[in-house]
Amino acid sequence: MAVDPVCGMNVDEATALRFATDSGTNYYFCSEQCRARFAADPNAWIGGRPGAPRAPAPMPSRGARAGGTGLAKDPICGMMVDKATALSTERGGRAYYFCSPQCQKTFENPERELKAMRTRVAIALTGVLALAILRAGAFLALAAGATIVTWAPIPALPWFTWGMWLFILVTPVQFIGGWGFYRGTWAAIRTRSINMDTLIALGTTTAYLYSVAVIFFPQVLPIRVEERDVYFEVSAVIIAFVLLGKYMEEIIKKRSSAAVRKLLDLRPATARVLRQGTEMEVPAETLMVDEVFVVRPGEKFATDGSVEEGASAADESMLTGESMPVEKGPGTRVIGGTLNRTGLLRVRATRIGADTALAQIVKLVEDAQASTAPVQRLADQVTRVFVPVVVVTAFGAFAVWWLAGDFPQGLLAFIAVLIIACPCALGIATPAALMVGVGKGAEAGILIRGAEVLERARQLTTVVFDKTGTLTRGEPNVTEVIVFGALDEEAVLRLAASVEVGSEHPLGEGIVRAATHRKLNLPAVKNFEAIPGHGIRGVVDGRKVLLGNRRLFARDGVDTAAAEEAMRNLESEGKTAMLVAVDGVLGGVVAVADTLKPEAKQAVAELKREKVEVILLSGDNRRTAEAIARELGIDTVMAEVLPGDKAKVVQDLQRQGKVVAMVGDGVNDAPALAVADVGIAIGSGSDVAKETGGIILVRDDVRAVVASIRLSRATLRKIKQNLFWAFIYNAVGIPIAALGFLNPIIAAAAMALSSLSVIANSALLKRARLENL
Repeated sequence: MAVDPVCGMNVDEATALRFATDSGTNYYFCSEQCRARFAADPNAWIGGRPGAPRAPAPMPSRGARAGGTGLAKDPICGMMVDKATALSTERGGRAYYFCSPQCQKTFENPERELKAMRTRVAIALTGVLALAILRAGAFLALAAGATIVTWAPIPALPWFTWGMWLFILVTPVQFIGGWGFYRGTWAAIRTRSINMDTLIALGTTTAYLYSVAVIFFPQVLPIRVEERDVYFEVSAVIIAFVLLGKYMEEIIKKRSSAAVRKLLDLRPATARVLRQGTEMEVPAETLMVDEVFVVRPGEKFATDGSVEEGASAADESMLTGESMPVEKGPGTRVIGGTLNRTGLLRVRATRIGADTALAQIVKLVEDAQASTAPVQRLADQVTRVFVPVVVVTAFGAFAVWWLAGDFPQGLLAFIAVLIIACPCALGIATPAALMVGVGKGAEAGILIRGAEVLERARQLTTVVFDKTGTLTRGEPNVTEVIVFGALDEEAVLRLAASVEVGSEHPLGEGIVRAATHRKLNLPAVKNFEAIPGHGIRGVVDGRKVLLGNRRLFARDGVDTAAAEEAMRNLESEGKTAMLVAVDGVLGGVVAVADTLKPEAKQAVAELKREKVEVILLSGDNRRTAEAIARELGIDTVMAEVLPGDKAKVVQDLQRQGKVVAMVGDGVNDAPALAVADVGIAIGSGSDVAKETGGIILVRDDVRAVVASIRLSRATLRKIKQNLFWAFIYNAVGIPIAALGFLNPIIAAAAMALSSLSVIANSALLKRARLENL
């Protein structure tokens, strides 16, 4: 057996196609296409197919150095780490940095780490339960008057004291249940930093070693301590509480981050590809651009492509949020990972790997979940200096209590300060809310690029809608053709459609579609020229044809007085009237009307309920734009705006003190989307990486604009709630612990509860309905 170096398939050397390089090395292929690709440039393929998924890089050893400088946030615990010294893992061309091996393993293999954590929790809880049973048994024995068993030779068993039993029970909890904390501490020492594991390990080890000294080496202590005053159970219960809290955290996180996992699960493992006329099943990642693959009813599309043959309906709901099946036929595009419902299709692959829509969406969601909101930056700055300050505070509290003559109380205060001050809640306040909010948006076809977008969306005062393709369907139809002069109606339409064949404007497509429907012959256009915001010109059958608005005709000196009344009537009905001139003489008017999207009026009404100003931005003349605005209930209209001036309009609104969101198609409106405070691009669902804007709507539904703004605001509210409670918890807890009013066990429970409260508060967002946010 051999491996095809192009597609990665296993092939039989006896039957496979062979290619020998100049060095005499033989390579074997599953198809002539693979061999031809290899033969064109062998050096490009030797060592692995270009663009093929590479085997994951081995996990860096402890102390491995990551490239880059500056600070980064651990995506698991939220701690700020130095890129130069932190552990790192690369995924999808992006580096992630970690404070400890445990966080790194949780990121790389969450299922495995969750299972390992479950084991450590079981050991810790078993030890704590045994302590509870032992203590309860002792109390029952005392109550029954059976504290001393007459037959037990107690004097001969000096080691089996109360403290010794505690030592035996707690030691496995300390070093097996708490092993992860020691590994994290060692990693921190090697990188000359202090992390959360350091606080837990230092606090519990202090309690454990102090108790060991009380039992085995009492002479080393500065004061005499009774054996009943050991802190073994303090150490064990702290570890159990912290591990239980982290375990519950991970379970909630796992459920809350289901969006990305669902998207990843959409990718089929195999594809039925046609090679040399034969259908064969291959790993989906080995598909190449231009290969044809077969998709049967009930199967998922292996990658993005164009239908070559067949008719069916595709379920794209998981990717776009659109519940209705989408009809597919020759020439239509399909999205990898979506479901083929009814018919058999043959599809030509157009994009593979990281270029597919699914891969782009997953990357956008992951990037957004890992981003940092401006409101979190204060927390990050605090966290960076927080841990060293806590350690100093703990030692200070211990010293004060010792000098005051209460060594045991000083030790308890030292441990309590270290445990209560773990900055977990601060670190995960933003990531937890983003994970849920961004994931919920992805499930509904709303892609939020990052946390900064959430901050700006909260302050929005104005939403500007581009008209064509955003509030309207973008599929205009010719409603009337009015002639002036010697030309008849079909001649005017024929000349207008002929010159529009070279245009990509939706209005031009409508004119061409009307001419095609009437089966008019459309001759080739010469000297075609598009004048943005004005119209087009060209030569058809040797005649100079001009098609556009009043500005274009005024510029070229063509008299339009005869058409003014007809144009005003058409424009008052919301139609776009386009003038046609032939050889410098007015020939007619072509009226085109675009249909409003049925959900547009509802979207505008809901935005008004949110106290957001709605503005219609259009290149159409004012009468047409105002007619459409009246139908939608929009009060402010900006008409006759050239494409290049849309960004200027947005900037003018910003100069008035407004926080502006621009809603457009993401390509034609890219400059305006880029300068807006929040750019909302209505995408096609097929190439989101090319969309401009902080929010991308995969589904072509303007109601998602309202949902995206509400989701952004709700997510930011959760972030602020999380940060508030995390700050309050530490601000109140540390002084109480330092003053000796907080038992370390209670501190451990409170620390675990603070992180759980942040995670649980964020998870509530997942249960909310977008329309009710």
